[in-house]
Amino acid sequence: MTTDQPASPEPQFTPVRFDHEAWLIDDAKRRADFVKEMAALKTSLFDTLASHGIVSLTVTFDGCGDSGQIEDIAAFDEHGQVALKGLALPGPDSQPEGIPDAAAPERIEDAIESLAYDLLASEHCGWENNDGAYGEFTFDVATRKITLEHNERFTSSELYTHEW
Repeated sequence: MTTDQPASPEPQFTPVRFDHEAWLIDDAKRRADFVKEMAALKTSLFDTLASHGIVSLTVTFDGCGDSGQIEDIAAFDEHGQVALKGLALPGPDSQPEGIPDAAAPERIEDAIESLAYDLLASEHCGWENNDGAYGEFTFDVATRKITLEHNERFTSSELYTHEW
């Protein structure tokens, strides 16, 4: 049987090459952008906490089996634990035209939770996978520092062989 159609060329295999140098440059840019965003958020967050007499904050997290969550956010003033309900970060100074909710202040709990997830991802990507990890962030308002205590879980196996 003859055909008038041209033969299709055989598909050619083109190896994929990972550009490690480009990845390092992109990663450095992402990290620098994250540091800038975090610095601005920390300023706003710590200013808001201080203005309400909060001296410290703890955020606990737990994850495993490809799932992880913030377990608790607890705020403390000089007398003990206090509620964060109703506190919000200041909204933008000007509202862009056509975006009605742009100037709405962000709930402080949402900002803290988002920051905790971002910090976990930046330092311990995959903290929620397999056996997972758990720990606690401490926000010290006086020093304006956030400390992370991170505990990784892992399954261990030891082989013993005996012959008699």
